[in-house]
Amino acid sequence: MSATIDAEVEQTILEGLNAYNDAITGYSDRQVLSVVVRDRDSQRVLGGAMGRTSLGLLFLDLFYLPAALRGLGLGSRILAQFEEEGRRRGCASAVLYTITFQAPEFYERRGWRRFGEIACSPEGTSRVFMSKPL
Repeated sequence: MSATIDAEVEQTILEGLNAYNDAITGYSDRQVLSVVVRDRDSQRVLGGAMGRTSLGLLFLDLFYLPAALRGLGLGSRILAQFEEEGRRRGCASAVLYTITFQAPEFYERRGWRRFGEIACSPEGTSRVFMSKPL
């Protein structure tokens, strides 16, 4: 056994799990979802949100904006677009996890609710699990 993950390992596990889920549910509706912020001139990606939809759930996996773009309302607009696309795809709920030093309050101000918390490193830090009905 190996503890490292490479593209072949990830692809094999992902394809196997997806095939199993499709066989059990009888359908496949998983789709990636991203809302991206680009530099107007260079079109270089500056940040945004990434996740997926599957089985009626919207998953927010990663969300990042550089410090210079925070506090301008851009994050709220990205999150709103992300949630709206989830609704358009038929998702009834959304889930994410963040870390206490990241942005749980940002999500709470936008209707997300904590449903779990697990301590992690460094001391005094926790993973915060959140959900929101769409």
